Amino acid sequence: MARTTRQRTAVADLLAQTTEFVSAQEVHRLLIDREESVGLATVYRTLQILADDGQVDALRGPDGEVRYRMCARDSHHHHLVCRVCGRTTELDAQAVEAWAKAIAADQGYSDVQHTVELFGTCPDCATR
Repeated sequence: MARTTRQRTAVADLLAQTTEFVSAQEVHRLLIDREESVGLATVYRTLQILADDGQVDALRGPDGEVRYRMCARDSHHHHLVCRVCGRTTELDAQAVEAWAKAIAADQGYSDVQHTVELFGTCPDCATR
């Protein structure tokens, strides 16, 4: 675990108060709005450390940008994300887990990790 710094605490506190996925640049802007003195490079580094430590979920969106959010679960899971509003549902996808394990075994691989994210339009946005 990396040492705690004022900047890391500021980023973690911000994410704890944010329910949607946010980009590093959005985190930086929100910190500046709060008059926190944190550089953009520090925000990127801090988010990566928090993701590596399993404290935040990191999600690469359809646009290729990585967004972050405090984990609501301690265990491995996947997300279903609305492309319009960003609403996110955390999923336990046992079929995905079984498929990944079977594919890896068929190819002779072990210690396989995977990331599966689903993007669509939530019911509220679909009716607008």
